[in-house]
Amino acid sequence: MSFGCTQCGNCCTGPPGYVWVSDDELDALAKLLDLRRDEFVERYAHEVNGRWSLNEVLIDGRYDCVFLEWGEDGKGRCGVYDARPTQCRTWPFWPENLGHPRDWQRASRGCPGINHGRRYTFHEIEIGRDATPAG
Repeated sequence: MSFGCTQCGNCCTGPPGYVWVSDDELDALAKLLDLRRDEFVERYAHEVNGRWSLNEVLIDGRYDCVFLEWGEDGKGRCGVYDARPTQCRTWPFWPENLGHPRDWQRASRGCPGINHGRRYTFHEIEIGRDATPAG
């Protein structure tokens, strides 16, 4: 399978959803932004059924991740790229995209980087799939 990010931003925007973050990821994000954890959570996250998710911002009918930044070139960039959560690091190798070839093709309709770019080995894909938090 191939994937190369085009910085389209589609994986960081769309209908409402969740970007799950672990306690360690909350700490890393807070550190990156030079905030205490409680400050980070107050500004950028919310609790859902005992788990943490990053906030979203409603823009033009889309729900953008609070850290999605749009460049003058129209490309989407992650404002916390170096500490982005596992869920973000492992796109598009999520279990729901890997169950059947039609699932991968469905995901490719919204992600121009799928089926382009670097080829990933089965082992690399397994690592990404197994690291993805269940939604």
